[in-house]
Amino acid sequence: MANLKMLAIDLGASSGRGIIGSFDGEKLHLEENHRFPNEPVLVNGTFRWDILRIFHEIKTSIRKTINDNIDIKSIGIDTWGVDYGLIDKNGQLMENPYHYRDTRTSNFEDAFKTVSRSDVYGVTGTQFINFNTLYQLISADKDLLNRADSMLFIPDLLNYFLTGEKATEYTVASTAQMLDAKNRDWAYDLINKFGLPTGLLGNIVKPGAKLAPLSKEVTDEIGQIDATVINVAAHDTASAVVAVPSKSDDFVYISSGTWSLMGTEIPEPIINSSSEKYDFTNEGGYGQTIRFLKNIMGLWLEQESKRQWEREGEKTTYDQLSNAAMASEPFKCFINPDDSSFMAPGNLPKRIAEYCRKTGQYVPQTKGEIIRCIFESLALKYRYTVEQIDELKGTKTPFINIVGGGTKEAPLCRFCASACGRPVYAGPVEATAIGNIIVQAITIGEIKDINEARHVIRNSFEIVKYEPENVSEWDAAYERFLKLL
Repeated sequence: MANLKMLAIDLGASSGRGIIGSFDGEKLHLEENHRFPNEPVLVNGTFRWDILRIFHEIKTSIRKTINDNIDIKSIGIDTWGVDYGLIDKNGQLMENPYHYRDTRTSNFEDAFKTVSRSDVYGVTGTQFINFNTLYQLISADKDLLNRADSMLFIPDLLNYFLTGEKATEYTVASTAQMLDAKNRDWAYDLINKFGLPTGLLGNIVKPGAKLAPLSKEVTDEIGQIDATVINVAAHDTASAVVAVPSKSDDFVYISSGTWSLMGTEIPEPIINSSSEKYDFTNEGGYGQTIRFLKNIMGLWLEQESKRQWEREGEKTTYDQLSNAAMASEPFKCFINPDDSSFMAPGNLPKRIAEYCRKTGQYVPQTKGEIIRCIFESLALKYRYTVEQIDELKGTKTPFINIVGGGTKEAPLCRFCASACGRPVYAGPVEATAIGNIIVQAITIGEIKDINEARHVIRNSFEIVKYEPENVSEWDAAYERFLKLL
């Protein structure tokens, strides 16, 4: 098909985009057709997603393709994981979905009074994070759950709004800590032990499954369009991993953005005492693969610091912050990026300074010192994590691929190569949207498989290589960093 066009709806925690992907048989080209803020709402003491506004913006993106006479053949939606909406027996959304940063799951460890941590991990192989869907449902209003007919994760919910058809896509479901990682289906016995209604759970479909055309209700509103909605790798990290441009099957990746998702792609889950101790997760990937990874607090630390400075009336850009960081003295202080004190929104620069003071380190004073502390600490956490991956796999992966928006932070990519002592290949930037579009192209039949897809990506987008520098200095810094963990 000459110049096939597909629409990726790529939703992040702070913004969303409509990206038109054009494939000419050799290269993939991207064009953004709509961008919008994704602003959660604090209401009556709860933190919620404004899901109807998000749906309106998705329809706006599709309408623009119609108005611009762009003949798209398919549509795919990817979003963050864990969060969900409840649908009643009449097919209506029962309440605005909770945001994963809502405080209702702060006491999530109470769940292990019912089922032990080891038993939960032994079945799910999932990293323990307070906002996993399992703990959200345990914390939910029981009357609401009992009245609900079905639960849909955010991309599945938006697909339902577009088509009227329900499906539960595997990669996003795998973030819930409710799947049996080995058989890739719901862990019904475990869910029953927690007293949760299993009738809410839909049949799980593989990424790449066709869902349905847009509903008549939607096309009557926005205009006629002959496009099929496809269940892409709906978890944004799963889409990003599809876009890793590695020539080898053995690679370590970092999907770098608000979060840093660092891991490797394997055929079967790794669930043992060491993976449990290191708190690695086994999430679903495209082609029934497993994304064996660790969630690391990522550029949220920089983003929320920037927002705090702007709340205080000090406007700055990311380039200015990066330049200030590089002008600051190296290795003065570090943080554990995953310390719980950095999870909530608010005054992160103050909390970083307090952390350094509490741990007996130099207390950063300037914006540059704070950002340098963040970047160096992230790079050292990457080393800590990749060494665990090497241990658990039994082999050392010779390089790291960084994909996503974080590749634009060249200092962080450079620090990662130096801290980890191996080359880093950075790019593509738009990995999540690319992976979304690639799965659509494979489903339609224009790209043969994932190996051909990764060749297309290498042929289409710039990849920057970073070599390790000052390794002995980073080794010394790592010894200091380890004392914080």
